[in-house]
Amino acid sequence: MARLTRWEPFRMSRRMHDMLDRWMDSAFMDIPWFGAFFEGGVPIDVYQTDDAVVVKATAPGLKPEDIHISVTGDTLTLQGEVKEEREESGAQYHLRERRMESFSRSIVLPASVDADKAKAEFENGILTLTLPKLEEAKPKTITVKAK
Repeated sequence: MARLTRWEPFRMSRRMHDMLDRWMDSAFMDIPWFGAFFEGGVPIDVYQTDDAVVVKATAPGLKPEDIHISVTGDTLTLQGEVKEEREESGAQYHLRERRMESFSRSIVLPASVDADKAKAEFENGILTLTLPKLEEAKPKTITVKAK
């Protein structure tokens, strides 16, 4: 038995548009460092323990004094600037990719933190920021008693 389907003139173009979207997503956004540049230039990891929220940011070429960290409410902002090296006089560059002027990255923290007690360490291009949780954000244990 033949089945009739109503003709939709744009059905094929919608299908092609969806295929192109999936292709672009898989071609570029699956590359870990590529998505970070769209987010603000610095790839980060955020995780939490019972006592703190920890943020690790990869920032090669930066010095600790080039990084500005602020916490406003539940939003953490990392800002910085990499000074571009001067061009070598008389040199003809064939490839020049090591440019990064400034970056700004803001994220919403998963818990309330005490910014006054935060610790920031910078080693080998990795910034590790440890933000202690406020008491009300720490998990509480409730003991169940049997009657």
